[in-house]
Amino acid sequence: MSDQQTASGSFENDIRPLFRDKDRQRMEWAFDLWRYEDVKENAPAILQRLEDGDMPCDESWPPDRIATFRSWVQGGMPK
Repeated sequence: MSDQQTASGSFENDIRPLFRDKDRQRMEWAFDLWRYEDVKENAPAILQRLEDGDMPCDESWPPDRIATFRSWVQGGMPK
């Protein structure tokens, strides 16, 4: 594992599990939250919506979960 993955986590281990099955189902019309390529491509918009508190639709993420996603984005979005 690289230092980058250590600092920012990986998609499979740290990011994908943040998204619930119902989050995935609600977003399937646009992209798949469990697919690395889709989340990577949409990461800036996802982060903005998480920070604004309007994603996921039913409740805001706690600050530590947003920080995990932000760290992954800033760390180069390792797979």
